[in-house]
Amino acid sequence: MFNENLRNLRKQKGLSQEELAERLHVVRQTVSKWEKGRSVPDADLLIRIAEIFEISVSTLLGDTVESSEDKNIIAQKLEQLNALLAEKNRRSRRIWKAVAIILISFAVITVLLIILNISTYQSFSTSTNPVIIEQKEQIIIP
Repeated sequence: MFNENLRNLRKQKGLSQEELAERLHVVRQTVSKWEKGRSVPDADLLIRIAEIFEISVSTLLGDTVESSEDKNIIAQKLEQLNALLAEKNRRSRRIWKAVAIILISFAVITVLLIILNISTYQSFSTSTNPVIIEQKEQIIIP
């Protein structure tokens, strides 16, 4: 675990084995041996390595630190998912707009038909209004 963590952390910081060795005042081959798992640094060097990478010694020795390549792959996948979700949202908005336009059109047509029906009824009822003729009854007295 330590060897993988050291390699991943060094690459994430953009350091070569030579540059890390200079910071720790050791030779490059020593860093190479640590990364290959052939040896481990003493306690003082572990503390200095942890300080350089700004992590705790237990993290350096314990859990595997993700490599930056893994993070790049995850970032690319998240970017693809975001693009797919954005496209889905655009499609959904288009569908809802179409539904809204259809419903509004239906409501307008219904209102127009009601108005037309009312006006037709009124014109029909005024044109066929019977004329009331008053008839006077004649009373004949015998």
